[in-house]
Amino acid sequence: MRREQNTLPRRHFIATCLLAGMAGKAFSKTTSMNAEMKPPRSIVFPDAGDIPNSRLPLLVYAGAAPADADAIEALFRRNGWQPAWRYGVYPFPHYHSTAHEVLGVYRGSARIRLGHSAGRVFDVKAGDVIVIPAGVGHENLGASEDFHVVGGYPPGQRADLLRGREGERPEADKNIARVPLPTSDPVYGESGPLIALWKAAAEKTGE
Repeated sequence: MRREQNTLPRRHFIATCLLAGMAGKAFSKTTSMNAEMKPPRSIVFPDAGDIPNSRLPLLVYAGAAPADADAIEALFRRNGWQPAWRYGVYPFPHYHSTAHEVLGVYRGSARIRLGHSAGRVFDVKAGDVIVIPAGVGHENLGASEDFHVVGGYPPGQRADLLRGREGERPEADKNIARVPLPTSDPVYGESGPLIALWKAAAEKTGE
């Protein structure tokens, strides 16, 4: 990054530093509320053309949940997300324009491509949790015979199923823009990292 000369007046510079320090303390206080909280892997995928992806980061929580369907459903409910189904992941590229989605792996393992052609492949296994923002493509590239996940959504959100076909956009983009941010993290609740990460991304992009 090219260094630029600081032309701020001294008092403005000092105020900026104080604000940055306050923000850092607030973040530290929030994260310290749960000593066992493990930060998720956070990835933003660019637009893939036929599949829009999202300016919100996809989150991967490795080993954050019990390898048990009932326990994962209870975890999601406790943290304000609604478990909706138990199944696998479709073996074709698809996305949802009307809801954010959480997947909790409770059995087996799989290679999941996230972000479509602009994304990457992840190896997931029992205990992993993936939070997929509305618009982000996902696809099962191969899984063990016993691979299953619990799927869920924030309250009031219901997922459509789009496959990146001609004519889906720009209507899908309008739907995605209308999907509200969740008020809690499905793994860690109201103080979870999703809240700060998605709020920062939304503010940065003017959503």
